[in-house]
Amino acid sequence: MFKFITKRSFAVNLLAAIALILLIVFLFFLSLGSITRHNETIKVPSVTGQSLSDATSSLKKQGFGVAVQDSVYIDTLAPLAVVKQSPESDEIVKINRTIYLTINRATPPLIEMPDLRGYSFRSAEMYLESLGLKLGDTSYTPDIARNAVKEQKYKGKTIAPGDKIPMASSVDFVLGNGLGNTQLTVPDLVGLTVSQAKDYLSGDKIGIGVIIATSAVHDTANAYINKQNPEPKIIMPDGDTASNHIRAGQLMDIWISDTPPVRDTTNQSIPNQ
Repeated sequence: MFKFITKRSFAVNLLAAIALILLIVFLFFLSLGSITRHNETIKVPSVTGQSLSDATSSLKKQGFGVAVQDSVYIDTLAPLAVVKQSPESDEIVKINRTIYLTINRATPPLIEMPDLRGYSFRSAEMYLESLGLKLGDTSYTPDIARNAVKEQKYKGKTIAPGDKIPMASSVDFVLGNGLGNTQLTVPDLVGLTVSQAKDYLSGDKIGIGVIIATSAVHDTANAYINKQNPEPKIIMPDGDTASNHIRAGQLMDIWISDTPPVRDTTNQSIPNQ
């Protein structure tokens, strides 16, 4: 059967084999474009914002493959909505290209509530945002730590550190209003130096507000107080006097000069030092 091959010289058979191989290679590359559909391209449509089912159906009808690559949670988007696609819309790709989708989770992940008590309002708000939580309502309670978080609440109830709540939930803060809850008698600062007054007031968490010089003052710390607001005494409607009151966290304004005031020593009320 193969006598015609054996009758030929080896060189002729070798050349024939090489020619056959070259023909096969040529035909392969000639048909490669058709096999891979090399010249067939299509523009990627936008499916961002669509539901996963709608996006999958639309892409497959146009000859694309579809694969879910990742999931995130965005509370403003519908569950299972397409958040991102790769390749992006309007890119030119080959037919049958797989489009990878990032979708919105159907349920929000749970976040462990931190302990924000004692944080400043701004710091606590930034901490919430970094965890994917939101700031809800704010209310105030008497406390000398002004704008510090005193209590954290979720859905009207106190939430303990470590409790888990859904991402994007709103957390309410109860903040200190900068004022204590205890009424204190207004101290009489007239005749004290500014330095003495500050030392005295610090024990009751009362601060110095505006300092007004009634004449040239060379050393504010050692200047004398000759007037204050609020006053230690108030006049009642019947003409009698009564002690005035102040709360921790409030400020007292003072008027100062280099010379001590002249006081009525028969009715003097200087705080003990």
